[in-house]
Amino acid sequence: MSLQKKWRKLSCVVLAASLLLSSWPGTGGNAAYAANEPTVTMLSQEILTSGAVLKKYVWKSMRNNKEVQVNGNVIEVDLTNPNVKLDVMTGTGNQFTKKQTVLGMTKETKAVAGINGDFYNTQAEGVPMGPQISNGQLMATPPYLPGFYSFALDKNNKPIVDLFTFKGSIIAKDGASYPLGGINKTYYWFEPSKEHSHIDGMFMYTNAWGQIDRSNDGVTVPTEVLVQNGIIKQIAVNGIIRMIAPEDGYILRASGKAADFVVTHLKEGDPLKADYQVLAQDPNKNYDVSTFKMMIGGHTIMVDEGKPAAFSREVASLCCNRSRTAIGYSQDMKTAYLITVDNYGDSKGLSMQELQQFMIKVGVWKGLNLDGGGSTQMAARPLGEFEPVLVNKTETGAQRRVVNGVGVYSTAPQGEVKEIFIQAPSFMFVGEQAALGYKAYDIYYNPVETSKLPAQWSVADNSGTFKENVFTATKPGVAKVTAVSGKGQSTANIEVVGRNQLKSMSIKADNMTLTEGESVKLPPVIATTLTGKSREIPPQLIQWEVLGIQGELANGTLKVNSLAGSSGAQLIAKYDGYSTMTVIPAGVDKVWYDLDNFAVMTTSEVKPQEVKAGVSIKLSETGNKYLELNYDFTQGTGNKWAYAAMNTGIVIEGQPQYMKVKVNGDESLNWLRAEILDNAGKVHLVDLARSINWKGWKQVTADLSEYPISYPIRVKSIYVVNEEIGQDERLAKSAIGIDDITFTYRGGLAKPSFNSISLTINKKDVTVNGKRMMLEQAPVIEKGNTLIPIRFVTDALGGTVRWDDTERKVTVIRGGKMIDLWIDNPDLIVNGQRVTAEVPPVIMNNLTMVPLRILSENLGWKVTWDPQTRQVTLQ
Repeated sequence: MSLQKKWRKLSCVVLAASLLLSSWPGTGGNAAYAANEPTVTMLSQEILTSGAVLKKYVWKSMRNNKEVQVNGNVIEVDLTNPNVKLDVMTGTGNQFTKKQTVLGMTKETKAVAGINGDFYNTQAEGVPMGPQISNGQLMATPPYLPGFYSFALDKNNKPIVDLFTFKGSIIAKDGASYPLGGINKTYYWFEPSKEHSHIDGMFMYTNAWGQIDRSNDGVTVPTEVLVQNGIIKQIAVNGIIRMIAPEDGYILRASGKAADFVVTHLKEGDPLKADYQVLAQDPNKNYDVSTFKMMIGGHTIMVDEGKPAAFSREVASLCCNRSRTAIGYSQDMKTAYLITVDNYGDSKGLSMQELQQFMIKVGVWKGLNLDGGGSTQMAARPLGEFEPVLVNKTETGAQRRVVNGVGVYSTAPQGEVKEIFIQAPSFMFVGEQAALGYKAYDIYYNPVETSKLPAQWSVADNSGTFKENVFTATKPGVAKVTAVSGKGQSTANIEVVGRNQLKSMSIKADNMTLTEGESVKLPPVIATTLTGKSREIPPQLIQWEVLGIQGELANGTLKVNSLAGSSGAQLIAKYDGYSTMTVIPAGVDKVWYDLDNFAVMTTSEVKPQEVKAGVSIKLSETGNKYLELNYDFTQGTGNKWAYAAMNTGIVIEGQPQYMKVKVNGDESLNWLRAEILDNAGKVHLVDLARSINWKGWKQVTADLSEYPISYPIRVKSIYVVNEEIGQDERLAKSAIGIDDITFTYRGGLAKPSFNSISLTINKKDVTVNGKRMMLEQAPVIEKGNTLIPIRFVTDALGGTVRWDDTERKVTVIRGGKMIDLWIDNPDLIVNGQRVTAEVPPVIMNNLTMVPLRILSENLGWKVTWDPQTRQVTLQ
């Protein structure tokens, strides 16, 4: 595809920006909201600084008869407050072509908050499509394209959303002049003529353009002119000047007729005048743009006079619910709104029409959309903190580097301390230590350095101890901690969780396998409180026990000394007398693809045919051989694939449960998958990584048990997918590394057999598999529940019983199940889950009697009851 055709396509999708819009026209589709009016509910608001507040919303609406929710974040900025200002953040070091995340720009420029800004051609250098004024300085000019709106603040801080254009010329010493096409612009195609912007064009590049290559796309041959302090210092005919423009000058890039003008009218040493201005497209509007405080470009107008506006750019061919970014102002022109909306649960964001509705509902009178999709990012500094954090959930899971953004800045002086507040965990465990801190902010809601404000710490009711600011929780309940610093005082209640406050406890060991002679890291243990809070229990508070294998537990690891024919282990974790158990099967990893030891024939394949790809064996810095899959998705349309195709004549032995691959990621955000050919001839598309959002080597794992595979299997390919939707947001040309394709085979504990048991209420005689046994205590009924002696569990049900005399606790372990019961306590623990029984265990005739229903239901027996014979049968 020619560059011009490529640009035409990019122009149709909003000039290759990272946001896809809705397929509905701007004024159409609004009637659809009448029947299902969406709701916008504010969840919280937090002051960021004097004059700026962050409000978090949730959008709810119906799509296809299903309710969907979308998160919305809105920063409201009081444009009448002298202590806050809006300005444009640019790349890295305030330069174009050096993209940076919004969080990075916010930190670098010491902004209180920020959102991503203008659209940009992702295939070009990384500069905004629209105009930009930062700190009152013009850094980029509008393109000669219709419908691209901008947001600006004039010298009186009044907001403006309008269409702007550019007019300029270069005037030689002899009086000849040539039109100036723009400042710091990359190449584009005019609409509707489709003429290349730089053919016969002359463009100015300042030191804000951060590289020596100035928009050389191969279509035009540059002639460049270096100008300093109004004097021509150097002319490079049919060549470039290998430097970034100086601060006291600029570099002109000319081609075609513009280059002829340079050769004919300009000479080194001559003075040169540049005359230009940004002005409204509507000649009836007389903005003095030279006095604007800031300006940022965007795309289509979204809202005008508090109503959905007809889109100013064509979006009929685009679709989908995506993350979005927008900016606008209120009807009284006193408030600016910086907006992001992003995915929540099953929803991927909002359509363009839904974004219009959201903007209106949060107060926007007039506004436009900024870049979105993978670019949508909002950063904000929490109250009392010095560093901003990412506020929204990004669409790809990664923070994308973008060209510019809108920053919120505090201009307030240092004020007196207004308030201090304690920073503490939402809850702690008994015996846990936590370093508590406190933050302070002044009367302008800006952070105060607390290192010079020492605090005295205390805790009420002896519920813990302090050593300086380190708090140790010593008993369950609520610990009321207090910090006093000068005249400031703050109190916080910390929930301290013990056994009685837990709802459940689980061991996260889903992918864990045991191999003889190896040591494995003990898995995390997650606790959930009765109030619904969850977090990992600190490892030092966990007591571990392993059954079924010969192993050693020490320093957070389990060393497997011998499996001795065992198919797995029972791993028990205990915290404060609360226990849970999981079964860890024996397993083995078998490396199938390792180029250091053996090779598997691999070739490259592509779809569609315009895609280019190749495979080759590379050597890492450590001398390790690996396969490199390089791909080029710049040509072709629709979804695109690049394959590292394997030899399907090689059969993978057995029935592996997991497939592991070491991948040298390229941070392309493309999709990584594998093709698995099964014994029935079916190809299964196995997800290895939904988004390659990392750089460097990383092991990815796929659970093959999630697919209906007929074994044995073969590996058909490892491949990269560049999906059509959001295609411009991902790298189109890159390479990944592939190494150590490994298959993991997992076993499982042998399931205990179920005996056939019959017993009769108030009779000591029972039968087990047809054989009579005699109980020490006959089964009895208490409140409709059958109680049986605990020894029967060992003798007949086939379990292991433990007795803790101190706690008066019975523990039953059978296969992969563990039940803890306390005498006279209806609360019991079944595999880490708190359960309340109808009747508790009791002591009867010096024997422990336990409820049969609890044991049978949780150990897997089918129970039948004959009311006439009062007989219970378990099978």
